[in-house]
Amino acid sequence: MKIYILFLMIGLLFGLAGCAPAADVSAKQVPPLTVTVTPTISPTATTLPTTLWLAPSVPAALRREALAAGFPLADLSENAIRLEPALDSQSSDSHSTWIYALVAPFPTLCDGVTWDELQKAWGGQAPVAFAGKPLLMTQPTYEALKTIFNGEAATGAVRIVPAEGLTETLWQDRPQWGIVPFEDINPKLKTLTINSQSPLQKSFDLAQYPLKVAFALHPSSFILHPSNRDSSKLTTILMTGTSGLVRAIATKMEEKGMTYPGGDLRDILREADLLHISNEVSFAETCPPPVYDTHDLRFCSRPNYIQLFEDVGVDIVEATGNHVNNWDVWPFADTLKMYKARGWQYFGGGLNLSDAKKPLLLEHGGTKLAFIGCNVAGPDVSYATATLPGTAPCGDYLWILAAIQDLDTRGYFVIVTQQYNEYYQPEPTENQARDFARLAQVGATVVSGSQAHYPQSMAFWGDTFVHYGLGNLFFDQMSYEWPIGSGQFTYRTRDEFLDRHVFYDGKYLGLELLTAKLEDYSRPRPMTPEERTEFLTVYFAASGW
Repeated sequence: MKIYILFLMIGLLFGLAGCAPAADVSAKQVPPLTVTVTPTISPTATTLPTTLWLAPSVPAALRREALAAGFPLADLSENAIRLEPALDSQSSDSHSTWIYALVAPFPTLCDGVTWDELQKAWGGQAPVAFAGKPLLMTQPTYEALKTIFNGEAATGAVRIVPAEGLTETLWQDRPQWGIVPFEDINPKLKTLTINSQSPLQKSFDLAQYPLKVAFALHPSSFILHPSNRDSSKLTTILMTGTSGLVRAIATKMEEKGMTYPGGDLRDILREADLLHISNEVSFAETCPPPVYDTHDLRFCSRPNYIQLFEDVGVDIVEATGNHVNNWDVWPFADTLKMYKARGWQYFGGGLNLSDAKKPLLLEHGGTKLAFIGCNVAGPDVSYATATLPGTAPCGDYLWILAAIQDLDTRGYFVIVTQQYNEYYQPEPTENQARDFARLAQVGATVVSGSQAHYPQSMAFWGDTFVHYGLGNLFFDQMSYEWPIGSGQFTYRTRDEFLDRHVFYDGKYLGLELLTAKLEDYSRPRPMTPEERTEFLTVYFAASGW
């Protein structure tokens, strides 16, 4: 069998050989087939730029951010990463919308302009509000704004100044106007609205705001912050003056409802991240029904009156008032417990002297805040002791000056309030100016007088804003005879300041002065434009501005 298989395989091999055609030796010899392989040329990889070119319009803060990416700075834009204003035809994965603000010296009466008016000012037709003066700005801001205004400003419409001198230059020849990046707003500048929009306000709508420039990277080699304004980093604190739910205002509450006094200011008060109230009067279960008598000085509030504070959105209660212990000390202790039960925090008074002197510490939007206050005016019965509740006495100021310095060193923005002696005049007395200045000079960010039933003037100590007295908030003084029995009445007790302080990402940007006027012995309302102009004109003059 094995031999048979072997012969079969040999036969198969010969059979296969017989299937091939016979070789023709007379035919032309065919050369062997050769295959030429053309190498595939891969596309040359694009070489990414390794240097960075910054357009002259790039603002200083965005410039610092871009340089932090580590690319060497190029003199020319060719073959470099370019950071420049974005055009409609360009696209980029990394861009940043830079917001600018129209600003003026703080004591400026005008609150805002329209976009049309600002465009006319750029074109050399300044509206009446601009007093025929040019807009002040830095060279990079000018270069950036040319993309918004579609070209160069008219001759004389813009004045270029260095960034470090812009605020001082604006103040030198008031009224004057300028445009700065949002991050360069400071307390001595007033930010004006454009079409009723302000980047300082919580209700700010970027889509409706025209003063903005988009910057883009080409190619997109690193990530930029999307904007110089992040609403999550913005903190607004609304400081208000004297409140006391007694006498006429309490009578109105009994007649028209607990929330009646706040009706016209409710939305303004609730908009703030932190609403401060200086409540001078304790709530007491034994408090009798109110008497419509504006000369009664023994004060208490019925417990259900606290609904007013709940409705307007109180967050922080100042307890430096000189009437807190009018109805004995224990109603004040119960009042502090009522605040805590609602999640409100207090300062300037407490369950004992240690509690009264303790600063209130908060952090909001990346900003560390401290509130601390004391009482100058007394009376002694209002002061806390080691074991009894009351207000924190200012005394010789040494304790509060040391506390402010310590808080400042620890990175807090310190808001200091005082229950000072009352004066029915706009200007501070010599002693008042001295004592408020002492608090400012050791590191306070804001110094505010909570005692004033008659609003008082303002001052700057360096960058510290000092307001000697805001006037009333919820109190019943439609008029006041001063001095008592003189027959001379002032109606300025109806006028009120509400100071809205704005902080951004660990920086104090400044404030907006809101103004109100009391109606019906109980219900403040926003001032009309005419009332506001008259009020601010008087008080800016009293401030020496």
